[in-house]
Amino acid sequence: MSDYAQWLVSNEQYLANALADLRERLQRLAAQPGAAAAPAENAVKPSAMVATSKPSPTSNGKSLSWLSLIFNGHAQQAKPVAEVRPSATANPLPPSTAAPPAPASAPAPAPAPAVSEDQVPPALLLLAQRLGLSDFERQVLLLCIGMELDTRIPALCAQAQHDPGKPWPTFALALSLFDQPSWDALSPERPLRYWRLLDIHQPGPQPLVSAALSADERIVNFVKGLNHLDDRLAPLLTPLTNMELPASQQAVVDQLVEQLQHVPSGELLPAVQLIGADSASKQAIAQAVAAAFGTQALRLSAELLPGAVAEQETLLRLWHRESKLMPTALYLDANDVDGGDAAAHLIKRFLSRVRSLSFIDTREAWNGSAGNTLSRDVGKPTAVEQRETWQHLLGDGAEAHIRRLAGHFDFNLDKIAQVARTALATAGTDGSTLGDALWHGALARTRPALDQLAQRIEPKAGWDDLKLPETEKSLLRQISDQVAQRSTVYDDWGFRDRMNRGLSISALFAGESGTGKTMAAEVIAHELGLSLYRIDLSAVVSKYIGETEKNLRKLFDAAEEGGAILFFDEADALFGRRSEVKDSHDRYANIEVNYLLQRLESFRGLAVLATNMKNALDTAFMRRIRFIVNFPFPGVPQRQAIWSNAFPSKLATAGLDIERLAKLALTGGSIQGIALNAAFMAAKNGGQITMPLVLEAARSELRKLEKPINEADFRWVEPVGGKQ
Repeated sequence: MSDYAQWLVSNEQYLANALADLRERLQRLAAQPGAAAAPAENAVKPSAMVATSKPSPTSNGKSLSWLSLIFNGHAQQAKPVAEVRPSATANPLPPSTAAPPAPASAPAPAPAPAVSEDQVPPALLLLAQRLGLSDFERQVLLLCIGMELDTRIPALCAQAQHDPGKPWPTFALALSLFDQPSWDALSPERPLRYWRLLDIHQPGPQPLVSAALSADERIVNFVKGLNHLDDRLAPLLTPLTNMELPASQQAVVDQLVEQLQHVPSGELLPAVQLIGADSASKQAIAQAVAAAFGTQALRLSAELLPGAVAEQETLLRLWHRESKLMPTALYLDANDVDGGDAAAHLIKRFLSRVRSLSFIDTREAWNGSAGNTLSRDVGKPTAVEQRETWQHLLGDGAEAHIRRLAGHFDFNLDKIAQVARTALATAGTDGSTLGDALWHGALARTRPALDQLAQRIEPKAGWDDLKLPETEKSLLRQISDQVAQRSTVYDDWGFRDRMNRGLSISALFAGESGTGKTMAAEVIAHELGLSLYRIDLSAVVSKYIGETEKNLRKLFDAAEEGGAILFFDEADALFGRRSEVKDSHDRYANIEVNYLLQRLESFRGLAVLATNMKNALDTAFMRRIRFIVNFPFPGVPQRQAIWSNAFPSKLATAGLDIERLAKLALTGGSIQGIALNAAFMAAKNGGQITMPLVLEAARSELRKLEKPINEADFRWVEPVGGKQ
């Protein structure tokens, strides 16, 4: 028989003896007319069996782990609260951490009946010890639990109270039934009511002492030997999983454990604030710290916190009770909550009243956190650690793929494992190579977050489609090469270790509308195989103070993970000159620009900013740009090249005079628009592009641009003998 099975038998025997004694008491009280009206002077003493009953010794003669006996929940690997200790390499925790102290208003623990050291106490005695019940309060609780475990108890309760209409326990019955009754057991500050062990059914003006009592279901199950999360808390909580951590994150765990160990005895543990953008890494670190202290971390989303004070207090009491009945730590996920929001004040209040090991996940440090808080920045694994993880999962034959992946994607270890496993399983099944499967899998993991914040552009243009002078083309190739080789320069050659700033790759594309700025961004994205996202300024800039920075933060965080190229069209709207501060709106507008400049400088990916008004940009912004590419108005040679490539090869054209069309002062964007309009006119007239159709479309484009039109330029006579 297993140790757990032996303990269950012992626990059942204890309950059977205790209930037998309870029935005997009720029967004797029923024989005393009117005895339930007041405490009996000569109350029957508990039998020796109940007072001293102990479970049978375990098979090995040693005390069994509390959780290994009656913990059937999610944290079976954890240790009991009373045995919370860090790992063997660390010093023991102060007693105040091993058994979290109660709040000032909580009941003080009371000693339970003695049990020898080689035996595991019954669940009821452990409950009394954990929650500070006196002997009388423990007996009151047993009376209420007996209603659930013994069908004879309700009838005996009615007989003992000499009222057939009261087949339930009351405080009046308990005061008459048990030895050494204590009136303060009715107090809301005593354990029975403070820990919500009993439900009191008190309709209307009925006195408390005569109200019907029932035991909380969670407590009944606990006493029976079933230790699981309260069903009122279980839907709100998610257990964190144990993960192997890289060295950089394990160092954070070791530092936190060391600091928590040295909390003076009698003091509450500080709440651990984990700061950073990657929640997965923060959760892994929190669970590692919790495991070092023998507890299981449970995640609670800040969105689920009740706003009403009474509801929040109930949640706190239930959580505090759970932390005493099973070793749990709270992980409060407030990653999407800004420290200045109204919701943050609610979260701070809640966290200040949590009396067990707790963590709070925030994207940025919160000022004025309630209570004492221990803050730590948490980042993703370093680029070298990510590369080592890719190497471990993919093997030695994938070095080229690993270098490319580590250079463009900033993943935590869990996401790396997901991408690698999926690629290894699918590579070759659909004709794709391992490299293609890895690359497309990594891109797919990053798209959902970015698609909500920006417009994705499918890159289709290549270098041959870009009609620019060689000087500008050379700059664009330098940009592409730097993005491709940044892992080698920054990580392999050590520049990242020496520099905190200036590692971003940013480019300014300046020129008139239609000169090829967007196409150039497409060409670079197509060359590198990266996603290209155009930033929608209407979705980023907000009239509400602080919202613009929040939107930009989410945008940059998502882009850094996926190696995406951010294309800020009309960048002068975001990166314009900072204004003189005349009111609060000017001050916050400048804060937005400053924040944008800081994020742009630290951005791990490529940011491309396009503007039609280069002179309108802030000078501080210009200093932070690594490349500035000017897109000149195309000359005649460039316009000839653009016209030559304006129509698809499958489209029939009839004698277009490219040299004449190139004389029209139009940008590449306008030429593409003319070609498309001419194609629609040709589709209506018979399906062939002719010179008159193109000239008509060109005339309409110039009118749209409000440019002067010389009708002689648009007069067309069909050529004779090959010449016009």
